Amino acid sequence: MITAGTASVDITPPVGLSLSGFAARKDPAVGAHDPLTVRALVVGDTALVVADVIGLRSDMTERIRDRCTLPADRVVIAALHTHSGPVSMAGRLSQDADQTYLDRLEAACVEALDTAASRARPAFLTAGYGRDPDVARNRRHADGPIDRALPVLRIRDASGALMAIVASYACHPVVLGADNRLWTADYPHFVRQRLEAGQAGATSFFLTGCCGDSNTGHSAHASVSLTASEYRSFASAEAFGERIAAAALAAPEVPLKDHVSTANDAVFLRYERREAKPLYALAKQWANEEASADPARAELLRHWRAWASRANGQALGTLAARVTVLNWGGMPIVALPGEIFAETALEIRSRIPSSPAFVIGFCEDNPGYIPPAGEYDSGGYEVEEAHRYYGQPATFARGSAEILASSAVELLRREEL
Repeated sequence: MITAGTASVDITPPVGLSLSGFAARKDPAVGAHDPLTVRALVVGDTALVVADVIGLRSDMTERIRDRCTLPADRVVIAALHTHSGPVSMAGRLSQDADQTYLDRLEAACVEALDTAASRARPAFLTAGYGRDPDVARNRRHADGPIDRALPVLRIRDASGALMAIVASYACHPVVLGADNRLWTADYPHFVRQRLEAGQAGATSFFLTGCCGDSNTGHSAHASVSLTASEYRSFASAEAFGERIAAAALAAPEVPLKDHVSTANDAVFLRYERREAKPLYALAKQWANEEASADPARAELLRHWRAWASRANGQALGTLAARVTVLNWGGMPIVALPGEIFAETALEIRSRIPSSPAFVIGFCEDNPGYIPPAGEYDSGGYEVEEAHRYYGQPATFARGSAEILASSAVELLRREEL
């Protein structure tokens, strides 16, 4: 047997802070639908922590790993990517972050990791795939790829009591729209709630898969609206969450080994400017359009103009990215940064002979969308526009997703997975 421990720390922000996730939404939060948390799972001397925020910056995650009691290179820090959480990345997503809250978030991650480590006790792991809950849709192409895998990990103590259940699915936590002003983990809240029902003392975890091009069926541009929608509601989020949880709970339990290890790699991603016009000319064009645009579109254009002013003349440079593979008993957890598309996850899955496997995004850093090479010719929000919202100097260069996938495959080979 190995040892395992869990912990959960509340990070629900106060009323009045800005929500992050929609450029058109500028009014602050008015309350909370469900508590936001940081949840940590320690297995041996390795760990996985997930925070109910839209993303984390690499400088913060590096400090968290250095501050916790576990070896820094054996910890993975992920974000849930809810679009109804607080501003959690300074200088990104077009809104000012509250430094007091950022300090609280960082401390909560460290506390969750250290508490989980202190609670570690003998345990054993089982895993299996749940059936496809048929929730995710490719939002860019009607017949586009979807990562339909629903891996489920269960951790039980020596008596067989459930300590933790971990599920992952590749679907944007963006059921709620820009009109929502309540803190919420979106549909993963309902997944976790159902997974924990009737399991006294167990902690549930939801890991967001590679969903850069996947949600429940609306386009990215459909979110540039403050109009309420019956479809994008808490009732819909609950229905989707229930479907995913039901499929996860029915997943089989195959015993895993008691070996744990990690492998990490650092890669560098280039940027490429795709705007055809000079940025100063675009800023003028957007200012003219803003004057007659509806309020939501005008707010978006204001963010774009601010981006153009900052990015004009800025050197593109490169971004350092961290790729990690956790090996828990022969079951891999591939952790990638940013908003990764389903095609990239499926390419990595095709190279994993063992089953099941987790392939998740939003880990260590969330610098924005990293599309596969074939998507650049299709353009669209994720390729042409999102980098402005994320505060990046330009789109990531074609081939960046393939660099991440190659790194992950090499780490899997190194771990003999």
